[in-house]
Amino acid sequence: MAVALKGEGAVQRLSYYVSGQAPGIGEYLLQGVITTLLGWVPGLVGLALRGLAYRLILHADGFPSIEAGVRLRHARNIRLGNDVYIDQGVYLHACPGGIEIGAQSCVMHNAELHVFNFRDLPHAFIKVGRGTFIGESVVIRGQGGVTIGDAVLLAPMAKILAVNHNCADVTRPVMDQGISARGIVIEDGAWIGAGAAVLDGVRIGRGAVVGANAVVTRDVPPHAVAVGVPARVIRSTRDCIVPDGDAGSRCSTVEGHSDVFEADEWQGAPKSLVNRGRMVVPSPSGRRMPGGWQDEH
Repeated sequence: MAVALKGEGAVQRLSYYVSGQAPGIGEYLLQGVITTLLGWVPGLVGLALRGLAYRLILHADGFPSIEAGVRLRHARNIRLGNDVYIDQGVYLHACPGGIEIGAQSCVMHNAELHVFNFRDLPHAFIKVGRGTFIGESVVIRGQGGVTIGDAVLLAPMAKILAVNHNCADVTRPVMDQGISARGIVIEDGAWIGAGAAVLDGVRIGRGAVVGANAVVTRDVPPHAVAVGVPARVIRSTRDCIVPDGDAGSRCSTVEGHSDVFEADEWQGAPKSLVNRGRMVVPSPSGRRMPGGWQDEH
């Protein structure tokens, strides 16, 4: 925004502000009145009122559940499937290609889905499939287009960033050099761990797992587990075995400790451990426990 408004007068700034909120002054006023009157109402009464009235400003199949305090911009470009749940504090900014959230998907509190395209990029949008879960404080930037499949898990504070700043000209500030935006695809059934960042131009394959705090700079194949900075593939999800007496897959350990394990550590593990999905949890100091990999009999 700062770049777009350089050298502009008050009238141009006001016009730019309104165009960033809605496609025209009429839509801006309607959107503002409805969200101001009903956006704060708590509880079931608020859910019911918004489920009815917000259909005047956005597209919805059935009656979406929209909690109090949800912030909408360019609401006319928002499309919600049946039984979508939008939690408190979510921010949806949907110009120009819009935001589409598939049926039975959940967007949890303080998540931000943002398609603010003042540079007129040709493929700016966010499309979320059916039954996908977007966790707390997730950020999705859709300037280059973001496509998220069905039944995808985005853990809290994950970042999906389909935009990048140009920086090759050392004589100019980075913000003056423009941006590039190639887009991101996350295929069905993938899991992006807490705090992970998926950068522009990346495709995450079907059923793949990205560990917590990983930074993904290149494609991740289907059913692969990728961890680290930059993220590297270390195994297949087909090796994630549920040991006896354990309620969850050992892949959950990858999310908790992706910042400690390097690829060569995993590759050096005894094959019997990989096959049984067992591993040594690193110590709190970030080092492997003495003895490294331990086989169990």
